[in-house]
Amino acid sequence: MSILIEGKSGTRHLLMGNEAIARGALEAGVHVAAGYPGTPSSEIIESLAKVCGPRNLYVEWSVNEKVAMEVAAAASFAGLRSLCVMKQNGVNVASDFLLHLAGSGTRAGMVIVPCDDPGALSSANEGESRHFARLVEIPLLEPGDFQQAKDMIKWAFALSEQIRNPVMVRSVTRLSHASGNVVFGDLPAVDAEAYFKHDGPALDPLQGVMLSYPVALKHRGQQEKLQQAVSLFEQSPFNTYEGPENPELLVITSSACCLYSTEAIHLLGLEERVGLLKLTTTWPLPPQLMENYLARTDKILVVEEVIRFLENEVKVLAAELAPRIGIKTFFGKKDGLLPTVGELNPDLVAGALARIFKMDYEPVAATYAAQAAEMAAKAPGRDLTFCPGCPHRASFWTIHNVLEMDNRQGFVCGDIGCYSLAMLPSGFSTLKTLHAMGSGAGLASGFGKLKAFGMDQPAVAVSGDSTFFHAVLPALVNAVHQQSDITLIVLDNSGTAMTGFQPHPGRPVDAAGNPAPQIDIASVCEAIGARVRTCDPFDLERTERTLLEMLADTPGVKVLVLKQICALSPEKKAKKMFEMRLDESICLGENCGCNRLCTRIFKCPGLNWDAAAGVARIDEVICAGCGVCASICPAGAISKKEVA
Repeated sequence: MSILIEGKSGTRHLLMGNEAIARGALEAGVHVAAGYPGTPSSEIIESLAKVCGPRNLYVEWSVNEKVAMEVAAAASFAGLRSLCVMKQNGVNVASDFLLHLAGSGTRAGMVIVPCDDPGALSSANEGESRHFARLVEIPLLEPGDFQQAKDMIKWAFALSEQIRNPVMVRSVTRLSHASGNVVFGDLPAVDAEAYFKHDGPALDPLQGVMLSYPVALKHRGQQEKLQQAVSLFEQSPFNTYEGPENPELLVITSSACCLYSTEAIHLLGLEERVGLLKLTTTWPLPPQLMENYLARTDKILVVEEVIRFLENEVKVLAAELAPRIGIKTFFGKKDGLLPTVGELNPDLVAGALARIFKMDYEPVAATYAAQAAEMAAKAPGRDLTFCPGCPHRASFWTIHNVLEMDNRQGFVCGDIGCYSLAMLPSGFSTLKTLHAMGSGAGLASGFGKLKAFGMDQPAVAVSGDSTFFHAVLPALVNAVHQQSDITLIVLDNSGTAMTGFQPHPGRPVDAAGNPAPQIDIASVCEAIGARVRTCDPFDLERTERTLLEMLADTPGVKVLVLKQICALSPEKKAKKMFEMRLDESICLGENCGCNRLCTRIFKCPGLNWDAAAGVARIDEVICAGCGVCASICPAGAISKKEVA
């Protein structure tokens, strides 16, 4: 049983931020939770899925973020509190429905939790979700520590029900994936009954139809709801102030930057000179609260991640309040005191404070920094690469070689997943475009219609199996309908591998591990109208022959499903297909015509070059036993024996 429901009210537990968010939803009486896996958000749904039985909770990994939001909204319309979870990129996917939902409003509390990734630690970008709250006119909350991550979720549900609209609670990587002590509250009863009332007056938000009203009505209603939220924000117990009554400098901050700012002030011993306003209700800003603190000083530093969102909002409000509070001097990202890209940390904030107060501050001794740089220069390079036994390495080996043999300057359009590494030498630099999930197929669909303009290059797209269901299907339908000449290669490794092997519609289980209908990718593609083949990417010879045939085939849409489970998946981890052996008497190393093809080009981490002996070696510890290296060794020095 999970500590999330075992822990009693009043007890203190060490939780990851995402677990704290999940516990907060449970304490709020959530009954439906939906999301799409994406780091750093995934553990929220995973944590709730573990307790869905005893808590009478429905949890699902939806096919994409828009559908997840629609599932959560349906629960709200039917009187059940619901949670919708995604990473920052997912808000883009869900934004079409979100714009309408903010107009129609909700019934039972509905909380949207996007987890942003400052520094793009596990993302293709560090885009922000905060702008969507302002765009669609819904309240934005940002917890500043782990206790708030739990408590504010419960408060957000109550706020949502008071204003009858969704509420956004933004987390960031350093809050979602760090851990801290959290004091538990009460868990409510699990009983709930869903019923969608829809036969009342048309404009009755609780008993009528649910629709995004015409512009005038919608906008007026949304702005009235926001004013309700602002009134509640004025009295929010989560906005806190620390420091002197009239500080020399006021630091205004939010989210994980609350922790950085607290530490930075302490590092410099500025507790008696600097005031720290930790804001959790960051849009719309509560004007009376802000006036109270802005009036106490003439200098303000705004600390936030990533770009100037809070800083701009504070400046606009300060300009409106200027007749009463006077003209202020602002510091932050606009003047370059803090960076506008990447994560912040206590040293960066302390450096900004030191420059404002003209103090000497050296986060790292110069001698230590020089010594560290010298040691780092001696460390061997470690390229980003696919894992040992990764089927994607074999797939891109074949794709790259086939395009070379085809000799028409064909190219591959990719998208987001483990296979994005194929942009790099580890994937033989095979990908030539890399954008959003599903964009590889969409771009290829466009390229495939350019023969009328003399383009004869084969257009190939790759996608993962989870991405196929998430965003490739519309592009594939478009390509078939428009008779585009493309080859789509689905890299089916049997799970959402990049974010933790969460199930998707192509798997036979749901989020809670219960049996679920498995949707066959090849059958779906055939039903749409594509010509489909399936291969094991570890079978290099057959895969190469099949792909060559498909590229030379008649015009239209072809789909090649390369099906091989991820080497690190729970089903396969530590299980080898083959025992691998390398005969040193046959390996010629640099004297072979291949010039160390296995370790210089193929570069599986399970293969090492022994310079002293002049031979390649197999690392028995990390070799996954996929057998592919035996197929690529031209000298036949590597052999494989099937594991019984």
